[in-house]
This record gives sequence, structure tokens and C-alpha cells, in this order.
Amino acid sequence: MNIKAHIPNTITCLNLICGATAIVMALHGSATIGALTGFEWSYIAIGAAAVFDFCDGAAARMLKAYSALGKELDSLSDLVSFGLAPTAMVYTIINETAGGFTLWSLFALFIAVCGALRLARFNIDSSQSTTFTGLPIPANAIFWIGACAWVTAHGCPPLWAFAAIIVCESLLMLSSLRMSSLKFKNFDWRDNFGRYVLIFAAVMFVATAGVPGLMWTILFYIIKSAVGRKE
Repeated sequence: MNIKAHIPNTITCLNLICGATAIVMALHGSATIGALTGFEWSYIAIGAAAVFDFCDGAAARMLKAYSALGKELDSLSDLVSFGLAPTAMVYTIINETAGGFTLWSLFALFIAVCGALRLARFNIDSSQSTTFTGLPIPANAIFWIGACAWVTAHGCPPLWAFAAIIVCESLLMLSSLRMSSLKFKNFDWRDNFGRYVLIFAAVMFVATAGVPGLMWTILFYIIKSAVGRKE
């Protein structure tokens, strides 16, 4: 048995486990579980899923262990971790704001549907190797971590406005906007200036605003991609 060939898929499964954990935790919302709330555990689990999502591709390249199975497993795991998990967060936070179930919370399903369409389109589009068309689904999940943390700290906007934000953010995943790639091929600052700017912006936003700074980071990324040079 070639153990090395299974390492990337094992890492991808860890991504999937983190995503499933994030969904379970998100459904507990503001309830305290141990030292943190369900939302906070969900943020951590999605963050861990993003790390594993990066590591599985890096491991596949390093070990030269590419496979058709791995590609499909990666997309399915991303849908759970970065599509369904933020859907669960947004669904729960809307219902908590309303004091019970409200039909407005069903707008959260747009996140999962558009995320699935985004991944399906990415899988059949060979032009997205260096830049992305539409908002990448991991960036969508990071946005919703920041947005839910902002709502927890400052209160929810009117539900109709929140629903409009959900629709607009979800449709960005299906837009034709060319987004800068976040992948490093090397660490030369001249080749990755835009990426280093985004990392610096993320550090500054989080340092000044806390977890809600992740929302501002993704908004900065969207604006930067719309007006700046694609890398």
C-alpha cells in the first residue's frame, strides 16, 4: 500500500470533519458550550477547515499524489465547510434575532446553493488556475464568520436588509468578476505584492475590529480585485 498517496485525502477528510463540526456548533448559536459559544466554536472549526483545505493541495503537490478521487472529495468537503457551515451560522443567527423561527432565515439557503454552483463551475473551468471568476467559496465563509461576529457584537440589521446582503454576497460567487488568486507560487514580494497587501490588511482589520474584521477583509479583497491588477 502506498501510504503517501492517501495523505492528501486524509487531510481533506479533516477539512470535512471540521465543516461538519462547524454546522453542529452553529446550530447551538449563542448557547455556551464549554468556554465558548456555539458560534465561536463554529468560527474556529471553519478556520481549521480552511487550514486543512490549504494543506491538502500543498501535500498533493509535494508528494505528487494527485487523483480524481481527491479532486471530487475536495469539492464535497469545501461545500460542507464553506457552504453549509456558514449557511447554518446565518440561519441560526437570524432566528435568534427574531426570537424564534422566521421565514427570513430561509434566505440563508442561498449561501449553500450558490456555493454548490460556484464549486461545480470551478471544476469544469480550466481558466481559473491563476485567477478566480467570482468570489471563492472559502472567502465567502470567512466573510460570514466576520458578519456573524459583527451581528453578535452590534445587533442585527433589519431582517429584510440582512436578507438582501445574503443574496448579494451569495451571487458574488456566481459573478463574472475576476478575483485575484490567493495562491502563492513563490514568496517573492514583487510577484505577490497584492497578496501581501491583503495579508497586511487582514492583520490590521482583525487587530482593530476583532473577528468582525474578517468581514472587512473580504470586502477589501472584493474591491481590490474589482479595481486592481489581477495576479
